[in-house]
Amino acid sequence: MIRKGKLTDITAIIEMTKSCAKHMISKGIYQWNEHYPNKGAFVKDVKREELYVLEFNNEIIGSIVISNLMDEEYIPIKWLTKNDKNLYIHRLAIHPKCQGKGYAQKLMDFAERFAIENNYTSIRLDTFSQNKRNQKFYELRGYRRLGDIFFPKQSEYPFHCYELVL
Repeated sequence: MIRKGKLTDITAIIEMTKSCAKHMISKGIYQWNEHYPNKGAFVKDVKREELYVLEFNNEIIGSIVISNLMDEEYIPIKWLTKNDKNLYIHRLAIHPKCQGKGYAQKLMDFAERFAIENNYTSIRLDTFSQNKRNQKFYELRGYRRLGDIFFPKQSEYPFHCYELVL
């Protein structure tokens, strides 16, 4: 079941994202660290009603942030659509023990349906340049890679920006 995240979910979400970070690091992907994602970001997500969680057997196994706010890092990108009525995906995570079972697809299906039902023109996101699995995941869904941005607290490597026109 996918539902809106609550402040009481944050501890479980932090534990899940820390597990994701350890799993990525074990594969040589240094995408998430002690700076990101963090509790403060998830608290803001809940307060803005942008955090959604995926539950299975009363356990949070995934999360996604669906926002209409564009981060300033995205400003230099030459997007396919105007900066109006766009959704932004952040912090998509599936607990490592549940990965490879289609749960990320479910969360993205949910986000894309939400965008269509609410008349958004596109969905935008970024993913780490060293995370080839994520890049393939988004590209197979029809997202187009448009340019790179940097998050120095996360990595010296760039993050690729993607957009799906709806």
